[in-house]
Amino acid sequence: MSTENTEVVVIGDALIDEIRDATGIRELVGGAALNVAVGLQRLGVPVTLIAMMGADAAGDHIREYLSDHGVALIESPSALGSSRAIVQRAENGEPQYVFNEAAQRRSIRYSDAARAAISQAALVAVSCFPFDVEAEVAALSDALGDARLVIDPNPRAGMLHDRAEFVRGFEQLASRAELVKVGADDAVLLYDGDLDALRARLRDLGVSAVLATAGADGAVLESDAGEVTAPIAALPGPVIDTVGAGDATLAAVAEGLVEGHPSSAAEWQRLLDRAMAIAAATVRSEGGLLRTPESLAESERGVFGS
Repeated sequence: MSTENTEVVVIGDALIDEIRDATGIRELVGGAALNVAVGLQRLGVPVTLIAMMGADAAGDHIREYLSDHGVALIESPSALGSSRAIVQRAENGEPQYVFNEAAQRRSIRYSDAARAAISQAALVAVSCFPFDVEAEVAALSDALGDARLVIDPNPRAGMLHDRAEFVRGFEQLASRAELVKVGADDAVLLYDGDLDALRARLRDLGVSAVLATAGADGAVLESDAGEVTAPIAALPGPVIDTVGAGDATLAAVAEGLVEGHPSSAAEWQRLLDRAMAIAAATVRSEGGLLRTPESLAESERGVFGS
């Protein structure tokens, strides 16, 4: 693996979010891994996304969006077409997702091009991966080789088939990760709901650094350098859409890892503070497109999808 390369490979999902609300129906390009990939590119990090894609209009829309944002794509073909999620808001304002069959049965295969990209990457980020499918975990593990790895399990209730198997597959790869990001929702869906206990469990498994995000309660990052915390960053303007916050956080942390290897509490604190600021900026627009505090005033093509 080259030590000079700054490219990140992101592996996971890419889909169409079909938003249904009082204003009607509209489509946004989304997916956790796609959001991380585009976010990294917007932070100036060259990125390749490895994701399943259908030979259909939805796939063409996703391809155009990635091209617009300068993200390279290595496709894993889908016989079921492209993934899609119907998104509606619950009474508490949180999004509810209904996934199509392609999303529920998503699968990634690693071509020679994919393996070459992984082997040359400065960092590999995995998000919203089917950890509950043993064959998928085995194929990913084989393709990773000795790559530097960050993971966000990002489980979705509508995609989850076997909770125990998901935990097993996730922990198998998490144990070798340089950083794992988990959220309060992950703790509820996969474990017993105790985010602090999950953070401790992952550290016991050998994870070098664990980032635990808890919505309005901010985030905690624990590493060999100790524990650092950060509140939600205060920025002007209302919160519009929290969907992309976690993906923006992971992209910002991954950027910091590409640029160096934090080893002191002060270095981790700077990285975490920046990630929280980027997450706060991102939630001030609809959709999962990463925003920085510096770019809040920008109006540019691609904010709502291409």
